[in-house]
Amino acid sequence: MITNEYPDIEFRQFLDIHGNLLQALPEHLDNRDQLLDIYQVLVTTRLFDEIAVNLQRTGMLGTYAQSMGQEAIGTAIGKEMLANDVFIPYYRDVATQIQRGVLLEEILLYWGGDERGSCFSQQAKDFPLCVPIATQFCHAIGVAFALKQQSQGSVAVVTGGDGATSKGDFYEALNIAGAMSLPCLFVINNNQWAISVPIQQQTASKTIAHKAYAAGITAIQIDGNDPIAMLVGVKQALQQIRQTGKPFFIEAISYRICNHTTADDASRYMQQSLLDEAIQKEPLLRYKKFLEQQYQWNEKDDKKLYKKCQQKVDRAVNKYKNTKPQDSAEFFDYMYQDLPNDLAEQKQDFLEGLKRHE
Repeated sequence: MITNEYPDIEFRQFLDIHGNLLQALPEHLDNRDQLLDIYQVLVTTRLFDEIAVNLQRTGMLGTYAQSMGQEAIGTAIGKEMLANDVFIPYYRDVATQIQRGVLLEEILLYWGGDERGSCFSQQAKDFPLCVPIATQFCHAIGVAFALKQQSQGSVAVVTGGDGATSKGDFYEALNIAGAMSLPCLFVINNNQWAISVPIQQQTASKTIAHKAYAAGITAIQIDGNDPIAMLVGVKQALQQIRQTGKPFFIEAISYRICNHTTADDASRYMQQSLLDEAIQKEPLLRYKKFLEQQYQWNEKDDKKLYKKCQQKVDRAVNKYKNTKPQDSAEFFDYMYQDLPNDLAEQKQDFLEGLKRHE
């Protein structure tokens, strides 16, 4: 007889929507300076998002994907990964990247269409942002396979949105990771929307986390708007992968309180009442309340930190604006280590065409 019984999925949360602790803070996190460092990443990511949108609106940046309301996920990943781990991102991962050594101006170069934005000056291991949906999962299991052969305890960490879990690349990667016991952490940002398609129309699965069970991969759900829960969950997941060599899956529950990208208008499909409710649960607001209640944080402290973060973002924007444009045909040079003859010919034709139109 066929049944539709599902195994229980553990759900983790430390802070309620008012910033109150629901359980004791782990000892390794009970440090004011460390907790303020986390807040600084959250704030920097939010401010960077805001100025990137302004740059796009004024024609100084291409289409940009915000992470507004989802910053806690990337912040936790960046905080808990080790230097020898490899990060394979999708396109809402500024918070992780800036903790991994990627410069803010390099992220702006990427979204500005400059190939140099995919070549990080201070981070040689991690992959560049991935805009095609779900293809990064296949890259990640290739990385995880290589890390397994090296036997150094390193982990491949890959991210994606809820919409990516409807793609074949996702299921193929899960299957291989489970079958081959690859050291890979899958983190899915379930922000409830695949562009304009709500999660209820994307899948009949009880949760996204349940999809991992079919591949024999342990999975949990975490409140993705809770920075503390995300930090604890990612840390424990990475520790388990290092100990067992087996993959792990996290579904982080958040809400996208912004447009899908600057090419989108979410007001066409989001109910304002649901958006207003989600805004009250967003991570910066929740984490600020937590700091106020537990660590005597106040508005003066907050303004000082915001000013410091804004100055950092402004410096990056100035560097981006003053970067000499790349050569017109330079994009050819990043396709292969050694450019094939046919592409070398195309590059030459392209350059000659530019001259004719000057």
